[in-house]
Amino acid sequence: METNIQNVILAGLDDGAKRFAYSMEELANLVAANNMTVSAQMTQKLDHPNPATYFGKGKIAELKELVTIHDSHMIVTNDELSPSQIRNIEAETEVKVLDRTGLILDIFASRAQSRAAKLQVEIARLQYQLPRLRTSMNIRLDQQTGAGGGSFTNRGAGETKLELDRRTIEKQIAHLKEELATIEKADTTRRNQRVKAGLPTVALVGYTNSGKSTTMNGLVRLFGQHLDKQVFEKDMLFATLDTSVRVLTLPDQKQFLLSDTVGFVSKLPHNLISAFRQTLAEAAQADLLIQVVDYADPNYQDMMQTTEQTLKAIGVTNIPMIVGYNKADKLLDPIAYPTREGDTLVYSARDEASLMALLAIIKEHIFNDYTTVDLLIPFSDGQIITYLNDNAHVIETNYVAEGTQVKVELTLADASKYAKYQLSSTDKS
Repeated sequence: METNIQNVILAGLDDGAKRFAYSMEELANLVAANNMTVSAQMTQKLDHPNPATYFGKGKIAELKELVTIHDSHMIVTNDELSPSQIRNIEAETEVKVLDRTGLILDIFASRAQSRAAKLQVEIARLQYQLPRLRTSMNIRLDQQTGAGGGSFTNRGAGETKLELDRRTIEKQIAHLKEELATIEKADTTRRNQRVKAGLPTVALVGYTNSGKSTTMNGLVRLFGQHLDKQVFEKDMLFATLDTSVRVLTLPDQKQFLLSDTVGFVSKLPHNLISAFRQTLAEAAQADLLIQVVDYADPNYQDMMQTTEQTLKAIGVTNIPMIVGYNKADKLLDPIAYPTREGDTLVYSARDEASLMALLAIIKEHIFNDYTTVDLLIPFSDGQIITYLNDNAHVIETNYVAEGTQVKVELTLADASKYAKYQLSSTDKS
């Protein structure tokens, strides 16, 4: 992993796509997130990349000149390059080339905290590295105990070394996948237990640095069971890669699970999407999604498109979604907030009124199977009253000769469970 490399050159190929300028701006942000600074930028308009060097011959010469002028340490490209393209550009410019996929993998590697996240990133990194092996690479072969002997008789040593490198990495990938599968099995078990508990689930999704973690922390501060269960938040790309799940308990005793998921970015490497599929299972199995959008970013519509494309790529479809246009407090032209229109909300995750407005929309979606009933509970069944007081929204309580009469808001399941205690309209009168 490359860290603290100063002075890099950005290079991108403009093939006429309307989002090119935005993608280059995003690349600069990714570079900054990886502790690098940009000394120069070079772009080329070209319908199709050069198979050998990606950029045209003249632009390669320009890149070499920029490296010399700025004494740059690295060239960072806006697209994923083939192994031969990287080698050829490095040979011409005499500096290391890091493509967009490699850059994102570096950032993910530096951000991963949990064992699962580290395994997911390492699997993606090795899968990316596998086709890029070359005989000159310094790969540590943990299971290679020696060379020589008959196996070298009919093949060159370089070819055999490359095959050994490839075999070693394939074994590493298989071993890491086995370990990850064990962790994912435990995660699935915990997720199934939460499903059996009957708590509705809400998942925050969206572009990296859109304010998902800030939104979650705000709701946890208001309704969380443990205030120390805040998730990490920072104004940077991919501040967290781990999915966090918290139980929120509302004043009316209703509860739901809220999860914060890894953020998205355009051109997210396919291997990373595959590796993080289990991490994003919280979103795939949620009852409701909240797409958090950085409304203060002029490219927010592109970010929304990327989010929706990524959700589709990981199989998250047909789940109701709220769109939360966050960071209204950072808009250059101030507007009133919170402002709701249907299932969209303009808000600020740092504003309590905004969070309450968001919660109101959430409740409409996940608690729409509640009904208000009148029950008469005999004094001999007092444990039911205790349960209702602890787990339901008791609107009114009266004590009569036959027992305790309550008006209470219940799920349809609980209403059915206590149907024999329900008062008819005649009884209530």
